[in-house]
Amino acid sequence: MKKVFLPATLACLLVFFVVFPVLKAKSTKALVKSETVVTEPTVEPAAKSSVEVASNLIYDSLKLSSLGLSRDVMNMAYKGHEVLAERGVLQNESIIAIADFSQSSKAKRLYIIDTKNYRVLMNTYVAHGKNSGVNYAENFSNRPESLQSSLGFYVTKGTYFGKHGLSLRLSGQERGFNDNAEARAVVIHGANYIGDSRLSSPYMGRSFGCPAVPQELSDKVINLLKNGTCLFIYHPTQQYLHGSKILNG
Repeated sequence: MKKVFLPATLACLLVFFVVFPVLKAKSTKALVKSETVVTEPTVEPAAKSSVEVASNLIYDSLKLSSLGLSRDVMNMAYKGHEVLAERGVLQNESIIAIADFSQSSKAKRLYIIDTKNYRVLMNTYVAHGKNSGVNYAENFSNRPESLQSSLGFYVTKGTYFGKHGLSLRLSGQERGFNDNAEARAVVIHGANYIGDSRLSSPYMGRSFGCPAVPQELSDKVINLLKNGTCLFIYHPTQQYLHGSKILNG
């Protein structure tokens, strides 16, 4: 058989067109494999609870920031309100009262909010205990005779007439923080030592631990809140914020 010899140039071209595409395909495959990017799974932010959504809607609709109330305090108050409602201890579930003791006593730091009809029913002054602080409340106690305010969630009870006139009993709902309120006679009552007339003084007058309100508004406040309404007395005291079973439940 006669052997066929290809010219050198033709042989080189044959190698180029036959062998090179195979090598290129293999190298491309390896490159693609080496450049494969492993993406991390997308983590969606946790959805807000229905309680927080409802609270934010009330907060934004009523422009509560313009009245000095923070969103965080409103969210805490609303959460606690819902817990008390679930326990069945509220007779008036439409209203939340918030006393924000992180603010100066010269600020209108009591907020009475109708959460069903989206209304601020009242925004006025509220006193803290004599031994809690001067212009700002800083110390809190559940002990009898401490003359300090007690933090946490309360449920209002019935009214009576005492030395301050019409007064409203309070039932503290948080063991260790305010459950001695009735034994201490911590109530809502009117007082002449707090209100617009005291703004020229260095600080408002203080109570023996009661969340006292201006005398001229006390009847209105008490009639709005009596008989089973939620009251939240707030301060950013870490012992309370971490220890409250209502807030952390």
